[in-house]
Amino acid sequence: MAASTHHPIAQASVPASASTAPLPALDDSDANVASALRALGGDRLKDLLLPQQIVNHIVATVDALPRHELGSASILPLRTPQGAFMAGKTQGILAADARNTGRYAPYMAVVRRADSQALVTWYAHSYPLFQQAYRELGYPKAYFNDRLIAAIDDMLAAPSLAQPPALQLANGRYTYVDPALESLSAGQKLMLRLGPANEAELKAKLRVIRNLLTARQLSTTARTQ
Repeated sequence: MAASTHHPIAQASVPASASTAPLPALDDSDANVASALRALGGDRLKDLLLPQQIVNHIVATVDALPRHELGSASILPLRTPQGAFMAGKTQGILAADARNTGRYAPYMAVVRRADSQALVTWYAHSYPLFQQAYRELGYPKAYFNDRLIAAIDDMLAAPSLAQPPALQLANGRYTYVDPALESLSAGQKLMLRLGPANEAELKAKLRVIRNLLTARQLSTTARTQ
């Protein structure tokens, strides 16, 4: 573990079947990881989850979310939303159509279905796979869970807007008129695309997950003092 680790993962008290099951090698982990995630996320996740290099894609996506650009969609562990992005003018202002939020309905169904405690318990048990993937991504001395917490914090810091922000279309690409919004990270722009209700719901879930992750750290610290 790197000396600069801020959010170490500690094994909590979990059932023996969850805490002692051996992990597969990273290159052979897809079936194991897919089965676990589908159990956590329900039937909707079965249709969304891409079946190859799941841990690697999760790690690459988490690493990219706090950056300005996500990069290629090929790093994503999930299929992209169906249908085209819709925008329209209201009183002369171009903005996202409210119907866009429907494109994210399957993803939000997974968010609602997944039990936060069970998810964090599985993640902690499987953490060596994530750490190995993070090293292979190009961070041999960094700690993936620190990056995960940073990505969560960045998404939680996304602005909550009562109305869809103004857009402009140039070269076939929509951008925000407000430079402050256009400069947001990829994760924060994702939050805005979800729509206010979905954004609030996802933020609530992320806060619970973050609290569980940091509670593990705090309980470990308390035992060692």
